[in-house]
Amino acid sequence: MFEALKGTPRLLIEVDLEPVQGDRFQPTGFPDLGAAVYEAPGGVRKLLIESAQSIANRLESTILDGTGPRICEELEGLPYVLVKLTGGSETYTSSLTEAHRVNSPFIISDEGFQKLFKDKSGYKKGAPLDWQKIGATFLAIDPNSILHGVFMANLEDGRIKMPRVVSGFIEAEGVRECASGGVKNNPIDPTGKLRANNYDKDVYSNVPYHRVEYTADRITGYFNIDLALIDGYGFPAEANELLVALVLLKISRFINTGLRLRTACDLSLKGVPRVTEPVGFELPSEEELLETVQKGIKDCTAKGLFASKPVTDITTATSWKTPKK
Repeated sequence: MFEALKGTPRLLIEVDLEPVQGDRFQPTGFPDLGAAVYEAPGGVRKLLIESAQSIANRLESTILDGTGPRICEELEGLPYVLVKLTGGSETYTSSLTEAHRVNSPFIISDEGFQKLFKDKSGYKKGAPLDWQKIGATFLAIDPNSILHGVFMANLEDGRIKMPRVVSGFIEAEGVRECASGGVKNNPIDPTGKLRANNYDKDVYSNVPYHRVEYTADRITGYFNIDLALIDGYGFPAEANELLVALVLLKISRFINTGLRLRTACDLSLKGVPRVTEPVGFELPSEEELLETVQKGIKDCTAKGLFASKPVTDITTATSWKTPKK
């Protein structure tokens, strides 16, 4: 399916977007900064609507069973680490939902898992890193850590840093502010003096607020897949095809069903996605990509590229930390 990509260092995709209703939208905001408005060369006012970090989280969520932590039924057989938390928290988490994937303290603190990882990857403190062995280890236990990157800061001297294979962002150009506001009403006591006995915070009165939304001449989503990085790990052809298909499946699912970014930022696809590099490559349909991923899971399993059990089960004891006085 991806013969046309051989020898290509990257796959670049762009999608035109627009608000599903009206013209206004709410961008992402940052603490002490607000919306990321900037001026591009030529004086065009632009705005970051969704950051690379947020796009990564949204792409990861496209293959979950509901909100996770397990993988969706269609992709069962794709390896990941499932953790049962006991003690302070009786729940489950996984490398698919943890912010730092396999580097999560709930995962890497497990001595058995840590030994498995070091033995398979050949990792030794103070010794050179074998990136092909490290790549093969992540492929066996959690391929998504390859796609979305992982910094193993919690593993001894923290030298394993794998950059993202896929990154993306959404930005707007020709932006203009649209200031508005509202009020949170207390229908019983607008002064806020009447309070519940067990909750004495200043949240009761009428609270006026302002908000700033934006309009734009154009909204574009960008995706960058580092094919050279995948090639550099020296995987067999079956694994390369699986990883590329899985990335494209995630992007397809995101732009088709995941563009309600916030309450006041609901976008829709305008036209069809286009490949800007390499020229001439056409994106497969979502159905074709799913079939390719499912076939890749079977092929990689048959070739012994995955762990003997696709789901690595861990039990981690937890407790609530008492704040220091």
